[in-house]
Amino acid sequence: MSNILLEGYTTDEILNLPAELMQSIILSDEALVFKAGSANMLGRFCVSGDTLILELAHVDGGGEGALPALASLANRYAQREGLQFLEWRVHAVHCARPNLKLRRVLERRGFVIRELTDVGECFWLRSAVNACPT
Repeated sequence: MSNILLEGYTTDEILNLPAELMQSIILSDEALVFKAGSANMLGRFCVSGDTLILELAHVDGGGEGALPALASLANRYAQREGLQFLEWRVHAVHCARPNLKLRRVLERRGFVIRELTDVGECFWLRSAVNACPT
């Protein structure tokens, strides 16, 4: 998992980005297309109170540990920033071409299907920092 690159960067390199850059590009709560290993992802990320919210709208490809790498990065960032929780929202419930492997992985890690206000139906998981499913 440690050799999975996120948009060409290691997790350590991402964690060492200037705070202003991290806030303006990654944690802006705006849609972001990025590559994690061989997976192409569409997501958005933000901090709300004591929670880092990770919302993934599309995951294509992967299989070599892209989601665990993202989870590890999120956990390390949240821990460093003193956040208490990670909240995952994965929009993989009603896909035209469902990724059954992704669905199995999410369910094994404790994700449940939930209807969220202003978000819709998604696979959802809220976990304490350091207890995230990696």
